[in-house]
Amino acid sequence: MHELSLCESVLQLIEQQAQSAQFQQVKTVCLEIGQLSGVDAEAMRFCFDSVMRGSVADQAVLEIIDVAGQGWCPHCAQTVALQLRYDACPNCGQFPVQIKDGEQMRIKHLEVV
Repeated sequence: MHELSLCESVLQLIEQQAQSAQFQQVKTVCLEIGQLSGVDAEAMRFCFDSVMRGSVADQAVLEIIDVAGQGWCPHCAQTVALQLRYDACPNCGQFPVQIKDGEQMRIKHLEVV
């Protein structure tokens, strides 16, 4: 489960921000997780509380924004929805489809005190 190490990386970023911006507590952590990122949002939720325990984000609420997969098909010149990274174009059935959105995992915003 690589989501545990991802939560640890999120905590590192939060602690760096806490030090530079001098805030004491995080109330909300909002993450954007793309459908094509390979990150399981439910696994992130499962790991989040235990990783944040005892930190500036102890008791923080995790919000997750799901970002749909989207790609560009050069064969039919259309932007298409993608469910999986290596899907064929749902319009014309051709490969490859160039991924345009949905690969990211990033901190969208923090609510701090």
